[in-house]
Amino acid sequence: MSPTFANANSKLSFTGFGTGGHSGFGAALLKLWPSCNSRNKTQRRHVAHFSFQPDPVPTQYGPTQKMNLFQSITSALDDTLASDPTAVIFGEDVAFGGVFRCTVGLRDKYGKDRVFNTPLCEQGIVGFGIGVAVAGATAIAEIQFADYIFPAFDQIVNEAAKYRYRSGNMFDCGNLTIRAPWGCVGHGSLYHSQSPEAFFGHCAGLKVVIPRGPVQAKGLLLSCIADKNPCIFFEPKILYRAAVEQVPVEPYTLPLSQAEILQEGSDVTLVAWGTQIHVMKEVANMAQEKLGVSCEVIDLQTILPWDIETVCKSVVKTGRLLISHEAPVTGGFAAEISSIVQEECFLNLEAPISRVCGYDTPFAHIFEPFYIPDKWKCFEGIKRMINY
Repeated sequence: MSPTFANANSKLSFTGFGTGGHSGFGAALLKLWPSCNSRNKTQRRHVAHFSFQPDPVPTQYGPTQKMNLFQSITSALDDTLASDPTAVIFGEDVAFGGVFRCTVGLRDKYGKDRVFNTPLCEQGIVGFGIGVAVAGATAIAEIQFADYIFPAFDQIVNEAAKYRYRSGNMFDCGNLTIRAPWGCVGHGSLYHSQSPEAFFGHCAGLKVVIPRGPVQAKGLLLSCIADKNPCIFFEPKILYRAAVEQVPVEPYTLPLSQAEILQEGSDVTLVAWGTQIHVMKEVANMAQEKLGVSCEVIDLQTILPWDIETVCKSVVKTGRLLISHEAPVTGGFAAEISSIVQEECFLNLEAPISRVCGYDTPFAHIFEPFYIPDKWKCFEGIKRMINY
């Protein structure tokens, strides 16, 4: 008899193994798996696969305040609600502050008509946001996890992204911004760890943005809200509390579609975004210390439209390119970057372009440390390119 499994939204159960009230397969698992042993008093969670190093304190935007990433998001939303009387924030549980506390206090400050909960229907959340934006108001929709953005895929891709084009620019929903927690978190498993940016990178009419820390999160989110195109703003949820920086108190914007060179180098170009940038910074230090290899680290920041010029100029200089992201390697956005760089910089390449990404599997739970493209995998990728 073959095993059957309960659906994804229920507790995992096995049937079809053995007979009687207890599964023989389950009993075997309890014996073989150490953490299932009742005598094992404590279980340790895996430490993060990166170390967050804050950016230098920005001085050009006025006074700063210590904030983590979710507080910088709250600050940006607060600034928007204060300055734009048409702005509304909506989504699942946002009224009490959201599961990651990004909207905490905003309903009390601005009222239930401007910060409010929606039904658990992502398609409805985005569809409503499109209508609000078309009517001329500023719509900020929250999808509780990026993994659950897919029920809204049709509304985003076939409606929001195409609204201006299909009406000949008579109408648009450019005032729509969609926020969503994104990426691995250490224990999220297959339904709370995904990085779906490549799905939307294929869709003209959208802008897709992913910050690496609190300073970028506030500036880039305010730019998305001000931009006259529908934007998807993915927030690395593992950084909500882990990333702490001095963030300007006053509103400020950072340019979209402009990559940032965080570290200049001469031998290898390292490109990433979001959480993975912090892995790349560690890898660059390892390469310098262990191999004497100078790495240039680039934070792409905007996935669509991405900054081709900055990346290609760097590759012309270094002759080597490694791209890394948490999403599966096949069809990941690294493939698009690789293709463009190969077309534009073919004669400058000293080695094949390297992609160090997630595996082509659902995101693992207990095997997350093996799934993620950590610094050791990226370091091996650099060694292969240098020795090519």
